[in-house]
Amino acid sequence: MIETKRVAFVGGGNMAEALIRGLLQATLPAEKICVGEPSLERGALLRERYGVTVLADNREVVAGAELVVLAIKPQVVDEVVSGIADLIREKQTLVSILAGVSTERLERFFDGTVRVVRAMPNTPALVGAGATALCAGRFAGIDELALARHLFEAVGSVRLVGEGQMDAVTGLSGSGPAYVYTVIEALADGGVAEGLPRETALALATQTVLGTAQLVSELGEHPAVLRDRVCSPGGTTIAGMRALEDGGLRPAMMEAVARASRRSKELGAD
Repeated sequence: MIETKRVAFVGGGNMAEALIRGLLQATLPAEKICVGEPSLERGALLRERYGVTVLADNREVVAGAELVVLAIKPQVVDEVVSGIADLIREKQTLVSILAGVSTERLERFFDGTVRVVRAMPNTPALVGAGATALCAGRFAGIDELALARHLFEAVGSVRLVGEGQMDAVTGLSGSGPAYVYTVIEALADGGVAEGLPRETALALATQTVLGTAQLVSELGEHPAVLRDRVCSPGGTTIAGMRALEDGGLRPAMMEAVARASRRSKELGAD
């Protein structure tokens, strides 16, 4: 479906680049992709690396595109969207990856029934392993959701959620890579403290997290069940688990999701 569409990106940051790469790998021709990017340096990089059209004027970028992707910071949404609102037509699909910005807030910029889909991807999309949640605005239907789904499946997996759940998604999977980076770093530091070379410790920690996530995904069993299989009575792993419980790892991770979710709500209210 998406292979026949003209796609415009308003903003050319890392997430936009991940989606561009995914679209090209999904056989969308580079000439069908246009990017609005004010930074000359960033624009030149995207143009050279992917062969896409890059313009400084967002109005030129969105005119005539069948799919418009808002890939900007939520703090500038009013300025940027008001500048292109009169060019967005009902036949176009508008996909937003702005943290905390509801479809209702976006719809207020437009006259008529503009079809808005809200998305929350995450940075592993840069290596084709992203996790994205989607929800539809008032006027977006099955076709618009399917189009957005094709876009984000080019860089990972997709789940459909209700709009009321999007802030929780932001706190979990949107911000989650930072939590996991911290876990990898801490595991590696623990290995170094016990005498492993830094490079070896980091490689082992990274592969351990990667392989464990793959097991959870492929086996489809609850993580607690898989964990119990590793914790032999009186063994090394249960001793390590006690340290994690004593250190409050579980409530700290839950609180991280809660605070990031609250911040997502605050950004939407700004």
